[in-house]
Parts: sequence; C-alpha cells; structure tokens
Amino acid sequence: MLIHLLQDHHDANVQMLYASNLAKKVDCTYSHVVKVLKEFEEHGLVSFKKKGRLKLLSLTAKGERIADHLTAAYRLLP
Repeated sequence: MLIHLLQDHHDANVQMLYASNLAKKVDCTYSHVVKVLKEFEEHGLVSFKKKGRLKLLSLTAKGERIADHLTAAYRLLP
C-alpha cells in the first residue's frame, strides 16, 4: 500500500487519494485497507484530511522515506 501511495504521490495528476481507490489498486477489501491505514497513521506514515464527508489520505515525509526503501527492496527481488 505504501508503494502505491508513493507512486500516486509522485504522479502530478494525483494530489491525494481515497481509501476506496487504494483498495481497488491493491485488490483488498475496503475494510482491510482502512484497518491498515489506521495503523500507518498511528506510526506517522500517512495523514488524513477531511473534505466534507470524505477522508483524503497522503504520505507523510516519514511514510515517503519508508516507501522509498520498500520500493528499492522490491526492485532487488527476482
């Protein structure tokens, strides 16, 4: 999930993302994604911004650094 958030963070057309969009991208249920995102938020990896009834999410600086490391590690896999 962090890698997908990082890719969207670097995409100029995507400023922030909804949990439902992320669930589709990572092929998980919405409830599972929300549970994981809450844990990420507790660890300071993502932040939520309320926009009306919707909650937009984005990577924090710490989340971006960790996602960068995960991306580098993923590239080492065969």
